[in-house]
Amino acid sequence: MLRSVILAAARSHRVERIVETAPVSRSIVRRFIAGEHAEDALQRTRELVADGLAVTIDHLGEDTTNPQQAEATRDEYLHLLDALHAAELTPAAEVSLKLSALGQVFDEKLAYEHARAICAKASESGTTVTLDAEDHTTTDSTLEVLGRLRADFPTTGAVLQSYLRRTEADCRELAVSGSRVRLCKGAYKEPESVAYQSRLDVDKSYVRCLNVLMAGTGYPMLATHDPRLVAIGEDRAKWFDRNPDEFEFQMLYGVRPDEQLRLARLGYTVRVYLPYGTQWYAYMMRRLAERPANLGFLARAVTSRG
Repeated sequence: MLRSVILAAARSHRVERIVETAPVSRSIVRRFIAGEHAEDALQRTRELVADGLAVTIDHLGEDTTNPQQAEATRDEYLHLLDALHAAELTPAAEVSLKLSALGQVFDEKLAYEHARAICAKASESGTTVTLDAEDHTTTDSTLEVLGRLRADFPTTGAVLQSYLRRTEADCRELAVSGSRVRLCKGAYKEPESVAYQSRLDVDKSYVRCLNVLMAGTGYPMLATHDPRLVAIGEDRAKWFDRNPDEFEFQMLYGVRPDEQLRLARLGYTVRVYLPYGTQWYAYMMRRLAERPANLGFLARAVTSRG
């Protein structure tokens, strides 16, 4: 119930205005967000790479409503990739991309063209792109765009969400040679007809999907902070005779940083999902929904205005 309330608040412009203007919000943002500008993301990336971690960078923003916004997002990614290349941070750092930020909702062709330009720049820069998953209404479109991009940029990564009932089948289709697949639980409010509702069912689906990916010939990317699922991932890798360089763990910036370092020191690739930008509200609310224990931070932000 609490998760549903938080996700509903993520769509509320009124709550967004309150939270964004609350002084304590800045401390919450610093916990999860690199900063507002690409230069902030580069600085955090340098620090993470120096600690032996890999990075995927997300320029925050989604659900663009006009071509100008979509073009601005494309240009920001092109600038970011140039900066990463100049700083010699590739291939330790890649980028994560939401198609909705490129106009997917109103013009799928335009979103594909922008994504293709970003993939081309990433390839020139010595790195790659992962297409983020969003709510279930965009899944078919995103996977279709993924297939088209992979024709020329085969390392383009997919993201699948274990709370969707369809995901195990999608894993079977994508667990092929060279296919990079990030498996996460999912962070959107979805109807029961398409998504598991209980934490237990979502976790069971995650393990089933994990097994499919580990048994396949692709490159699984296990995005989870759950200690049980991390342990299962380590066990399944051994069961399927995967070396540490044949899969990776992924975790969010600001969440369980000590665990990120622990896994990296064991020889695993650990990739940190590092967001930056001014449109942090929806992202932050989804992080709170995933971990309601952090709600205390939000409560203080709302009650500390002025």
